[in-house]
Amino acid sequence: MDNAARVSAFDGLAAFGKTGRFTLDPLPFKSRFIFRGSEAAAHDLGLAFGAELSRVPLRAHENAESGRAALWLGPDEWELIGREDDLDAMRQTVERVVIEPHSLVDVSHRNTGITVQGAKVELVLNAAIALDLHISAFPVGMCTRTLLGKADIVLWRQGQATFVVECFRSFLPYVHAYLEEAAREFIRK
Repeated sequence: MDNAARVSAFDGLAAFGKTGRFTLDPLPFKSRFIFRGSEAAAHDLGLAFGAELSRVPLRAHENAESGRAALWLGPDEWELIGREDDLDAMRQTVERVVIEPHSLVDVSHRNTGITVQGAKVELVLNAAIALDLHISAFPVGMCTRTLLGKADIVLWRQGQATFVVECFRSFLPYVHAYLEEAAREFIRK
């Protein structure tokens, strides 16, 4: 397949209406891995990876300079995210640094992401997510696996009024439609 091309999960979805009050934007293609290993492996990898692999539950660390992030998903599980062209370098970092038993699964083609932002972002997300998303309960840098309606997602707060929703590509039409419907009252005049 010499002419195979990567197709965005957003192809075919209607463009979301944007206003100054609320936006729903597709993330560009990213390199994504699920890493599982011991606390010692996470410590060592975090030093070389460029974004610490948090041992504090529900926390993400991001390095804007390198474009890499590590999201805590469980006591021995992290989602590693990098730029699209960073896939091989990320894999090589893990192979070079982690010498004890571990698991590294490339989920770059399985997952996609949406940036959700705006003044009423918590209300829009709470139409489908049963978590307290107030900034005092879900601060910047917090991440968790949860459900958006019936879709399994990873929710990550990147700013006061900015969240990233990571989901399987196959769930994207459902997630997109749910968020679009929930935001409808906030994108009107």
